[in-house]
Amino acid sequence: MPTTLAAKGAPPVAARPMTREERKVIFASSLGTVFEWYDFYLYGSLAAIIAKKFFAGLEPTSAFIFALLAFAAGFIVRPFGALVFGRLGDMIGRKYTFLITIVIMGLSTFVVGVLPTYASIGVLAPIVLIVLRMLQGLALGGEYGGAATYVAEHAPNGKRGAYTAWIQTTATLGLFLSLLVILGVRNLMGEEAFNDWGWRIPFIVSIVLLAISVWIRLSMNESPAFQKMKAEGRTSKAPLTESFGHWKNLKIVLIALFGLMAGQAVVWYTGQFYSLFFLTNVLKVDATTANILIAIALLIGTPFFVVFGTLSDRVGRKPIIMAGLLLAVLTYFPLFNALTAAANPDLAVAQKNNEVTVTASRRACSFGGNPVAREIDFRSSCDIAKRFLAQSSVSYQNAAGRGPATVKIGDKLITAPEGRVVNHQFDAESAAAIAAFKKDVSAALKEAGYPARADPAKMNKPLMVLILAVLVIYVTMVYGPIAAALVELFPTRIRYTSMSLPYHIGNGWFGGMLPTISFAMVAANGNMYYGLWYPIVIAAATFVIGMLFFRESKGADIYAGR
Repeated sequence: MPTTLAAKGAPPVAARPMTREERKVIFASSLGTVFEWYDFYLYGSLAAIIAKKFFAGLEPTSAFIFALLAFAAGFIVRPFGALVFGRLGDMIGRKYTFLITIVIMGLSTFVVGVLPTYASIGVLAPIVLIVLRMLQGLALGGEYGGAATYVAEHAPNGKRGAYTAWIQTTATLGLFLSLLVILGVRNLMGEEAFNDWGWRIPFIVSIVLLAISVWIRLSMNESPAFQKMKAEGRTSKAPLTESFGHWKNLKIVLIALFGLMAGQAVVWYTGQFYSLFFLTNVLKVDATTANILIAIALLIGTPFFVVFGTLSDRVGRKPIIMAGLLLAVLTYFPLFNALTAAANPDLAVAQKNNEVTVTASRRACSFGGNPVAREIDFRSSCDIAKRFLAQSSVSYQNAAGRGPATVKIGDKLITAPEGRVVNHQFDAESAAAIAAFKKDVSAALKEAGYPARADPAKMNKPLMVLILAVLVIYVTMVYGPIAAALVELFPTRIRYTSMSLPYHIGNGWFGGMLPTISFAMVAANGNMYYGLWYPIVIAAATFVIGMLFFRESKGADIYAGR
């Protein structure tokens, strides 16, 4: 564990203003990382259009799912990028490594903007797209560790939380910038032109951002901690082995992953991604309104990254991170219930007054949110009923029964048909029965007060922004001090490698998979809040592990050989 300055008897460091060089380091590292996150999030924000352009060989639902899976591929490979570039960063230096990562990220994004679609080059289009997404994920896997390490190793003792907190703002600012550019281009061009070819513009302009970032980073110096270590001949020749092959360090990596990163990741993605998906997919708020409200919440919440990073220099990293996790665990359910009432009050009233119940034999129900299943893959009456309710974003209760599945909406009881498939499609009789069932359910939902869309006139937008801002502030509590904590846990010679892997497994896997896992849980259970159990359980487990095993790192001597 880290050796603190206090333990060594070092005198306290006098407060001083930030130097010009330190400001340059923070600005250059943060700006480049903002652009990397901007590149990474563009794809997710435009997934619906990308599905139509690059996965046109599939039916619409499967095309969108495969577009999201391609987005997920970027998250999956992030830990591998952490290994590749972490090793380079510990062997050749921080500066040149994350110079490489930003070039890979920027060029990959630019190529997406000029890549021919499925209509032009067929199946090669989605293959190249997926490869580009994986390159982006690899690059991002090496970027964060380099930027955080570089800034922390320039920061004076007692200010690492404040300095590295600026790096923590970059993911949020990158998301905000991507939303801003998309909204601006879309409104400037009009919906039709944007969907036709205008969607390429946000990708193409990233080449300008890349040029600016590379120019700034070329003028930067190597971190003093790495220079000192290199001058003393203490650089690691095998950082992967030292990081993960020796139990002394591997134990700290595991504590960092399960006692910090896993919980931080799910809180981050719940506050900034799941909340957006919940607004649009579940509460049926139109995309433009949802994006604007999220953007306002991000503007309100983002300064708190620096607030909590700075505060962690005084009270410690652990109290703030653990408090953020605990608040999320205790308040997610009431906050999302309040968000429903504020965003779509008609839906909240309908659910309270006219519950929807599916009664069916459990053996007949196989629907579990299978992401690549087609309509005809759900043939039992239970699956047909649940799939349609899930597609309609209707929360329902489950009850055990026999015979064909029934859907009860208020005092209406509708029996779901069985589907028979002939030549890879429902036969005429089944198709007609399923269409009639959907029509009856839709009519009953409408009569029971279930809205097709959220009514903008009835939205309590100030309350929505407040709730979304609270979710973002939870993000700033768990994420603001995390870079300083990770840097302080590991010795200089293997710091880049050791901190990057738990960070990207946590954020890339535990966090990046959150929307998919949570919505699959909702589809399987029926209750639209059920997906919240995923971040709550992970955050709770991380809170317990962190409280037991994570020792406060504030004040660690990051120059020590250890």
